[in-house]
Amino acid sequence: MGNARQLLKDMANTIKLAKKSDKDDYMQHLRLVLFGIATIGAIGFIIQFVFSVINYGHR
Repeated sequence: MGNARQLLKDMANTIKLAKKSDKDDYMQHLRLVLFGIATIGAIGFIIQFVFSVINYGHR
């Protein structure tokens, strides 16, 4: 039971220490996430395009 209380105290302390990020931090994280999504999408598109060209050449 003591372990559960300590866990709840730790969770409460973490919430108290957490701060809302400002607009600059939010925009930087948003740019990084969008860049990552675009990069993964571009890699997927390139792979699909290459395999479609390879399949088209074999017909």
